[in-house]
Amino acid sequence: MPVNEDFVGREYPPTQPYAVGSAKIREFAEAVGSTDPVHVDRAVAQARGYRDVIAPPTFAVLISMQCDGQLVRDPEAGIDYSRVVHGEQKFVHHRPLTAGDDVVGVLHVDAVRAAGGHAMVTTRTELSVEGEPVCTAVSTLVIRGGE
Repeated sequence: MPVNEDFVGREYPPTQPYAVGSAKIREFAEAVGSTDPVHVDRAVAQARGYRDVIAPPTFAVLISMQCDGQLVRDPEAGIDYSRVVHGEQKFVHHRPLTAGDDVVGVLHVDAVRAAGGHAMVTTRTELSVEGEPVCTAVSTLVIRGGE
């Protein structure tokens, strides 16, 4: 079944909050090779004006991909997860994700198009904390065409 083009414009309900913890931030910073102490040392983060350690900018992918899962798991979307490749990711940060944040995501399906026998699905996830925008994450998922 091809990807359902009628999903363009669809908005999914807000997700359950994702608790951003300092241990997760530390693990992510280590995984991506970030050596900035603002990601692991609360005193350094506070000296720079943050209430706690802040996440590397790409940390938001952990939350936005969970939001994308709403679309991928929707049986009416027509997406075969075994054929999905993460094609592109962009972030617009309104403020850093900080330890102690409970982040809620709202997923929007912005585009579905065919390209070279594949489907390209662009999603936008608006991440917020207590209603305050913190990050806009835009993903392009490639759903590979048939054999």
